[in-house]
Amino acid sequence: MIALLTGEIAYKSIDHLIVDVGGVGYRVVIPLSTFYSLPETGKVRLHVHTHVKEDAIQLFGFLTPGEKEMFGLLIGVSGVGPKLAVNILSNIPSDELMAALAEGNIKRLSAIPGIGKKTAERLVLELKEKIGKLGLAPSAGARKAAPAQAPANALDDTLSALLNLGYKENQAKKVLEAMEIPADTPVEEILKGALKVLAK
Repeated sequence: MIALLTGEIAYKSIDHLIVDVGGVGYRVVIPLSTFYSLPETGKVRLHVHTHVKEDAIQLFGFLTPGEKEMFGLLIGVSGVGPKLAVNILSNIPSDELMAALAEGNIKRLSAIPGIGKKTAERLVLELKEKIGKLGLAPSAGARKAAPAQAPANALDDTLSALLNLGYKENQAKKVLEAMEIPADTPVEEILKGALKVLAK
């Protein structure tokens, strides 16, 4: 089972990487939180969860052991598969997620696309105690929203990423139109800002 990968970034997209390790390319699914922190090229070290199914082996990569642990807790909840777990971590920083689970903040959790009220309640019920026992206390770091007329292609890429995350097109477009986005703002920053607004 693969638990750690260190290699060169051969390809990077919003939802996955191809990591070249000694000439072998590993496709690794990543949440947005990891995507934001990675360079475009160069060396990378990922904490990996190997997910084995009857017909496939998938690798899920995270920059920090804490985020990998959070992913492991999420997929342990009935009804939450790896895809939904990655979507949760893409829509809410793990610190905020831990805080929402510890406080039983159903409203914040059910604002994540793909998470209804029942799933949010199940997450709190099954993970509140586990987070307390593991000492995974959230820290006080909050992400800053991007300032917000970037180039059209950056806005298109951001819109596409939001649609992939499960947001409705008209909802995503409204948020992007309402943001003041300087011309040189990278897609990652626009995405962060849009997700912060959509999470409210």
